[in-house]
Amino acid sequence: MKKTQKTQAGSKRLLNRYSAWKYVVLVATVLILTISAIPTWYGEKPSIQLSVADHTPSNTLKDVTKLYHYLETEHIHVAGIEQTGDKTTIIFDNENQQTLARQALDKLLSKDDAITFSYVSVAPKWFSELGFNPIKLGLDLRGGVQFLLNVDIDKAFEDQRNSLIDELRDFLRQEHLRNVQINATTTDSFEVKSASSDALNKAGKFLKENYPTWSTIRHSKYLSVKPTVESKSEFQTVTIKQNLKIMRDRIEELGITEAMVQRQGDHAIRIELPGVQDPTLAKKVIGATATLAFHEARGSSDGKAYGDIVLKDNDNRDVTLAKRPVLTGEHITNARAGVDKVGFSEVNISLDHAGGKIMSDFSGSHVGKPMATVYREYTTNAKGETVRSERVISVATIQSQLGSQFRITGAGSMEDAQNLALLLRAGSLTAPVTIVEERTIGASLGAENIENGFAALGLGLAMTLTFMALWYRKLGWVANVALMINMVSLLGLIALLPGAVLTLPGIAGLVLTVGMAVDTNVLIFERIKDKLREGRTFAQSIDLGFDSAFSTILDANITTMITAVVLYSIGNGPIQGFALTLGLGLLTSMFSGVFASRAMINLMWGRDARRDVRV
Repeated sequence: MKKTQKTQAGSKRLLNRYSAWKYVVLVATVLILTISAIPTWYGEKPSIQLSVADHTPSNTLKDVTKLYHYLETEHIHVAGIEQTGDKTTIIFDNENQQTLARQALDKLLSKDDAITFSYVSVAPKWFSELGFNPIKLGLDLRGGVQFLLNVDIDKAFEDQRNSLIDELRDFLRQEHLRNVQINATTTDSFEVKSASSDALNKAGKFLKENYPTWSTIRHSKYLSVKPTVESKSEFQTVTIKQNLKIMRDRIEELGITEAMVQRQGDHAIRIELPGVQDPTLAKKVIGATATLAFHEARGSSDGKAYGDIVLKDNDNRDVTLAKRPVLTGEHITNARAGVDKVGFSEVNISLDHAGGKIMSDFSGSHVGKPMATVYREYTTNAKGETVRSERVISVATIQSQLGSQFRITGAGSMEDAQNLALLLRAGSLTAPVTIVEERTIGASLGAENIENGFAALGLGLAMTLTFMALWYRKLGWVANVALMINMVSLLGLIALLPGAVLTLPGIAGLVLTVGMAVDTNVLIFERIKDKLREGRTFAQSIDLGFDSAFSTILDANITTMITAVVLYSIGNGPIQGFALTLGLGLLTSMFSGVFASRAMINLMWGRDARRDVRV
């Protein structure tokens, strides 16, 4: 009996105690998240990053002092310049100065120099060296441009159908099958008509063997051909993904580092360019669907063969070409604009391994014959329909066998050549796109959103802290400290997560997190008061209060987390921004409201089991 009493007494002395490792984890976590949150309070400034090649003729770009004086003479105020190796970072006070500097520096850049828009933290440099950077701000807070693009999947299907029809016609000619008509019925289907049963059988066999993802239905005198439902769905998904990748590559080529490109709905892509105040260049490049194709050109003595096409060149003259291209833009891996010996613009092109082999084989067997470079572009007509236009930009005689690298001329001015090279480097779109919506948010409006949003957060936080301190007295101060830990931890966590962006609805999520964090402590404190009314000691009430409230808190947070996950999964833009802070706020609220609060109460009152405290 005495042994049992002694054991019970010992268990009382162990109430409200944390192991040392728990305090170490708590302190380390709070410290790391606090350091992560500090750069956000310092803020960021717009900057331009220059990567200057060694052979650049301009000495101004290589010398920091000369660069500073050059920008000052252009009436552009520079907040600071940093140079590391061949990279120079120029910092400005606002986005307007950044845009003006870009225009001024374009006059000095060579074709091998690179210029990038970015933002740099004004916090001490050691923060960024340790990997701690400010929270990335969304379009509504930073200002910038948003585009909504429609992807024309039907046009992509039509091109695929036309390619299949060309393959089938070549097969029928090789098999010497005559009187076969192939007619397109919709953008993704066609019919093969013939009075010959043998011709229909051979055409059907060819399609099933070479195009198994297309459904071929035999009728009495014709074949009905269309893609299967599964292949059509897969084609749409793959096309959107490829366009997303190409859009990201194009934006990287523009030098915009904090852009967001994501799918919206079934056929749309949303692009946000924070900090971009002049959308002209971005709009020209993002919405462009230009690419190149190389065709065998028919000389004057060759005559026009079956299936040849006739296109106009830059001087509006007719050029006869083989219908099927030798090579298309999908094999181009790199392209750079330059100037030839005469002073005309040119584009130096590099091909991948497969493209290099195709070009080598073709040019080797066609030395002395002409090859045409065709410029393809999709535009939208007055009816809103996507129309492909093509023109021949150059016809050159193949002097020798070509390889993976060669150059073309006839692209137009130097600016036209640079834009074409940019598009070729980023890739040609697998389906044409059209810009259906464009929104511009000024930097001043973004700054006003930040000010108003955080003013609301500060007011809500102040009122909550006051209420908790007055209502729960000493325990209320514990809740207040835990609430501050929660807010700092949440900001630090958002800054740490790659891809996390704070938006205006995200600030609303921060305000909501204040209420959820305090709600956790309110549930615990009310349970503690209930246990005290039952006659428990304060130490027992703390222990039982935390234990009994934990399951309720966990259930409530899990159901809310499910909502946050669903919102983030199916939402976009502002909805995702709100869901992000809501979900992360639930995690930090559990951490601060349960773990941190319990640790502080244990340190203050956990050592004396007999002590009673009014709450």
